[in-house]
Amino acid sequence: QVQLVESGGGLVQAGGSLRLSCATSGRTFRNYGMGWFRQAPGKEREVVAAINWNDDNTYYADSVKGRFTISRDSGQNTVSLQMNSLKPEDTALYYCAATLRRSITTLQSQYNYWGQGTQVTVSS
Repeated sequence: QVQLVESGGGLVQAGGSLRLSCATSGRTFRNYGMGWFRQAPGKEREVVAAINWNDDNTYYADSVKGRFTISRDSGQNTVSLQMNSLKPEDTALYYCAATLRRSITTLQSQYNYWGQGTQVTVSS
């Protein structure tokens, strides 16, 4: 069983930055691919960024490409999402998720474990 706990959300003005962190439990963190997803009010949950199990492949949604960066710190068992140049449309509940798949995936159904989410609100 893997437990995921997100932190780092908050209220920020447009153009600002936030860094989300996802703390994971378990000694096999290094075996998991990780992803960040978000869900805005009235919208479906969507993938934001993903990283595969050995960190040699990343994915970014077009809407965040060039502004967000996903990274992993295996020593700390954490995965982070650095978010720069934030826009009001980035406002959402952000979720961290873990997958046992070796190849990178953006499909929510292929993620085995999910955190509870952390709220990001970007004011204009």
